[in-house]
Amino acid sequence: MFNKLILLVLVLLSFSFGQEDIKITQPNPFFIEWETPFTTPPFDLIHTDHFKPALMEGMKQQKEEINAIINNKEKPTFQNTLEAMEISGALLLKVGNVYQHYYSTQSSPEIQQISQEMSPLLSAHNDDINLNPKLFQRVKAVYDDMGKLNPEQKRLVERYYKDFIRSGAGLNDADKEKFRKINEELSLLTLKFSQNVLAETNSFELVVEDPAELKGLPESALTAAKESAKRKGYENKYLFTLHAPSYRPVIQYAENRELREKMFNAYSNRGNHDNEFDNKDIISQIASLRYQRAKLLGYKSHADYVMSEYMAKNPERVYTFLNKLQEPANKLAVNEAAQLQEMISREGKDFELKPWDWPYYSEKLKKEKYDLDEEELRPYFKLENVLNGVFAVTGKLYGIKFIERKDIVVYNPDVKVFEVQEEDGRHIGIIYFDYFPRENKRAGAWMMPFRPQSKAGGKTVTPIVMNCGNLNKPTEGKPALLTLGEVQTIFHEFGHALHGLFSNVTYPTFAGTSVAWDFVELPSQIMENWADHPEVLRMFAKHYETGEIMPDELIARIQKAKLFNKGYETLGTYVIPSLLDLKYHDMTEDKKVSVKEVEDEISKLVIPQIGLRYRSTINSHIFAGGYSAGYYSYIWAEVLDADAFEAFVETDLFNRETAKAFRENILSKGGSDDPLVLYKKFRGKEPSVEPLMKRRGLL
Repeated sequence: MFNKLILLVLVLLSFSFGQEDIKITQPNPFFIEWETPFTTPPFDLIHTDHFKPALMEGMKQQKEEINAIINNKEKPTFQNTLEAMEISGALLLKVGNVYQHYYSTQSSPEIQQISQEMSPLLSAHNDDINLNPKLFQRVKAVYDDMGKLNPEQKRLVERYYKDFIRSGAGLNDADKEKFRKINEELSLLTLKFSQNVLAETNSFELVVEDPAELKGLPESALTAAKESAKRKGYENKYLFTLHAPSYRPVIQYAENRELREKMFNAYSNRGNHDNEFDNKDIISQIASLRYQRAKLLGYKSHADYVMSEYMAKNPERVYTFLNKLQEPANKLAVNEAAQLQEMISREGKDFELKPWDWPYYSEKLKKEKYDLDEEELRPYFKLENVLNGVFAVTGKLYGIKFIERKDIVVYNPDVKVFEVQEEDGRHIGIIYFDYFPRENKRAGAWMMPFRPQSKAGGKTVTPIVMNCGNLNKPTEGKPALLTLGEVQTIFHEFGHALHGLFSNVTYPTFAGTSVAWDFVELPSQIMENWADHPEVLRMFAKHYETGEIMPDELIARIQKAKLFNKGYETLGTYVIPSLLDLKYHDMTEDKKVSVKEVEDEISKLVIPQIGLRYRSTINSHIFAGGYSAGYYSYIWAEVLDADAFEAFVETDLFNRETAKAFRENILSKGGSDDPLVLYKKFRGKEPSVEPLMKRRGLL
């Protein structure tokens, strides 16, 4: 029910890293008002030792606030029950929002220990609220007589009532205890899963002495590997790890097939070595416990439980959708594989195409067919220019502007902060950018809020959000130069940020990205449409040395290559991982799941040259994050974004009226209305799958 608390629990279950920390004794900054610009977190005062006592005090205060609601002698009303619950836990939210960012971006052994201690406590605290019969009766009383509440208030009442039911409030005492036990066990298992993945990620090092073994790697990758080796004490050597900026160039460019295979297997088999960090039994336990919990609540499966609150509503509809994509994507992938195999033969080699060969040979084929090389694009994608491109696009669409704030304290020198304002100078919110990898930072790219927008209790709270990534760092003599894929990632995550920044709801439960999971990717994925549009590329793609705008001829080659490798991408990145996710979570009986058997079964659905790109034992999205039975949402949301972008294509790429409609009906509304209702208000119709099929060459 308490989405803000559930998010904190999920974060505590997710990612952890190792780095030394310092014991401190200064006063706890979470217990005072922050006299900072826009009350941004005072990172110069916050230390690891502050988190546990602040989290404990936050739970204590919220418990007292909830008890006051329960013991209120007055008749339950929206104000004295629902709104009071909505504004409870302010300290816990304040601490948790900062803690989750520390956990993801600058963790330590001490933070790992805090997460292990606090996860079950937070889970129990959440259950104490959700399973309290007196509190539920007050919510039910308001639910049964909503009277003259406005639409957002009614939706909040309905949301709380449903969440109470879904969180076990309707169970008998014996089943409530089972429910609690399941949640406690899941909190520890999901935490262990993510820690195992990180342990194996950080323990892998591939040191290469002979540069001849690295033939084909771009100079940027060689320089980065040499600098990494030097930092670790390997003089005149090259160090490669499983972190994306190090791993991807090897898979994509290394002529040394043995090196590619070694890196691929190390990456995909993390958590699958039958050692102390093995995740196979953990997966089986998680799948079983999730089924048991769903069964207790009256659902056939965990997938049914999850999807009942999503746009899809049930697994059958998702299977139908994925199957519609799978058949044409398979046909396309078979043709793509044949072209790559033919290239291998032309080189005079006789091996069969394998998953670790595909990225390498597809890059070569793209160069041959379209004369397009990712390394040729890099000089035009200086990070600062790309970010300016994002600012320019959103400025033209929504009339907003960005002012860098040097007076706001950051937690790392790499981090930059901007104030976001309306065209007339009115404050919207604050955004932090943290784009470079560190040993104590989780992999991937994401957006999270430091503070969600709200107007509950008559208090206006403006949003503070963050975009994080792991992009190529500047090297000696060169700035951070990105791939086209990394450019698209920046636009994608900024779409999530806009969802948080433009939020205009009363209650934090509905703020920003607090929407149905298969709707949350719409604002992010639609932004990718601008990233490589010719008109937009001419706005920001400037050579880092000469300042020359990317030539039209090169832009044309980018456009021609858009349908390249779409069978591989559709299957490997979206359809197959989604089916794997569903296989674990649509079971309708409790049984010990064999990871090998599940993967063998799903592997039959995809050509072996692609295989399983996201193996079970490394998939923290599914087993340690919020995507269980929801991984399909990425490709589901692409149906929405492809259809929604058509609205701009039909008018103008920067049509202010279309952008205003998207902001007012989608970005500002959060979860305050049904997502399909919001979409139809914007588009005037239900989304069509045809634009997606056309975009991916599946028609």
